[in-house]
Amino acid sequence: MKLFVTGACGYKGTVLVPKLLEKGHEVVAFDIQWFGNNLRPHPMLTVVKGDVCNPEEYDLTGIDAIIHLSSIANDPAGDLNPKLTWEVSCLATMRLADMAVRQGVKRFIYASSGSVYGVKDEEQVTEDLELVPISEYNKTKMCAERILLSYKEEMVVQIVRPATVCGFSPTMRNDVSVNMLTMLALKNGKITVFGGEQTRPNVHMDDITDLYIFLLDHPEHLGIFNAGFENITIREIAEMVAKHVDAEIVVTPSNDPRSYRVNSDRLLATGFRPKKTVEDAIKELVGLWRQGAWQDSPSFHRMKWMQQEIL
Repeated sequence: MKLFVTGACGYKGTVLVPKLLEKGHEVVAFDIQWFGNNLRPHPMLTVVKGDVCNPEEYDLTGIDAIIHLSSIANDPAGDLNPKLTWEVSCLATMRLADMAVRQGVKRFIYASSGSVYGVKDEEQVTEDLELVPISEYNKTKMCAERILLSYKEEMVVQIVRPATVCGFSPTMRNDVSVNMLTMLALKNGKITVFGGEQTRPNVHMDDITDLYIFLLDHPEHLGIFNAGFENITIREIAEMVAKHVDAEIVVTPSNDPRSYRVNSDRLLATGFRPKKTVEDAIKELVGLWRQGAWQDSPSFHRMKWMQQEIL
């Protein structure tokens, strides 16, 4: 298939695109490249530097499927410039979907977020619960989902609500919980945990990117799917890190009591199975750090980088 992947140079995209190429797909990688371009050249890959907010910059001629990863990622970054967040994460999604239908694109896979549920007390947060988004990022994801579902009679729409992704990518994020705590242990020999009892759902980078490929291969699985396979506390993550790095855990008070859990039974019922764990991600990151293949870079901290270099 010929695929149009937005956000292709981002944290997930830089891992997903080589997997798509290995499967024999032709890929048009579309990205504004705020965080660089770490995709290696390939005869079946076309990299287009462009802004998803400008429909005139992308060409969907001959495209069979879209994998839409582009967004202003996470709550703090989304709140930096709410207008831009709505334009990128919601309005651009509407324009892309509209153009896709007009150009005859038959498949649309969308990367939403598990945070669209807001704060939930339920132990099992399923896809059927009410969405109560609390940040600009959450709200734009919810609205984008609704927009895409309005096109479900005209193209196959598959929506993924990922948990927090962990693990290595050439376009790394050191500001998500597992990656950040592992880096702090390696750099400082100390892990500072704020609160620690907050539960966070997690998914390994290889599993979330494999899931997009699984959905591409299985258009019969329609609708919305949670994708998070380990609901664990921040303290538990820190303890996992300390098993592999000689580091002290320091717990300090937190004013953020929010906990998030997701249930992914609907996804598991399709036959998809995760292959990796949070602990796998930690071990891989530790090995890469010690080999000098993973480092701390300003662009790996999205909000700070956007404040300094973009906004």
